[in-house]
Amino acid sequence: MIYDLQKASMWKRISSFLFDGIMLGILAVLFAWLLSTALRFDRYADDLTAAYARYEEEFGVSFTLTSEEYSALSEEDTQRLNDAYAALNADAQAVRAYNMSVQLTLIITSISLLLAFLTFEYVIPLKLGNGQTLGKKIFSLGVMRTEGVRINGVSLFIRAVLGKFTIETMIPALIIIMIYWGTIGIVGPIVLFMIAAVQLVLMITTRTNSPIHDLLADTVVIDLPSQMIFDTREDLIAYKERVHAEMAARQSY
Repeated sequence: MIYDLQKASMWKRISSFLFDGIMLGILAVLFAWLLSTALRFDRYADDLTAAYARYEEEFGVSFTLTSEEYSALSEEDTQRLNDAYAALNADAQAVRAYNMSVQLTLIITSISLLLAFLTFEYVIPLKLGNGQTLGKKIFSLGVMRTEGVRINGVSLFIRAVLGKFTIETMIPALIIIMIYWGTIGIVGPIVLFMIAAVQLVLMITTRTNSPIHDLLADTVVIDLPSQMIFDTREDLIAYKERVHAEMAARQSY
């Protein structure tokens, strides 16, 4: 093994990313199902669906119109739709079902993703060592500090929770949820585009091809079999001093 930085190939990183993404998604869905069952999410969702159906039938309208369909409504149809919305908003049970559905969606999404990331991106890499997820293990990749020192629990937590979960996953997920429930405007898609653009620029322009989570944790993805990793900064300094001394001893004067 050599000390020079042995960056992982992009194809290996993409393959590992796809595998880990699938496994993490399955884990998140499992946690979401458990939470939705425990918090009785389906009850509120069913109440809201029933309220929509009841007022649609009573007023002869549809609450799921596209912007084009809404623009094509006659004045009479628009008035009936507004009356239906007014009746729906005056229904305390329907309002409560809507509010609970939104709140539980946010809670279930947040907690299930957090548990999935803690399990797959923190606990498993701590057990496997060298920051390896299952995907990185399969493709012989690892993670170390950019200075060449083995990644520790603090750096791994910053990388997994602050970087991957909070910035790269939870913020986009919350924006998507708000778009779905109609509680955010054009700002949502703009922020999503900006996050994706920043990630792409960082991957292309940084020396270590590092996205946000690696920059925050000061880590780099490496080809593990060919990379020399030091346990501590002191070991790194001692190695550099030894190499320097050996080079000096070989010089002829």
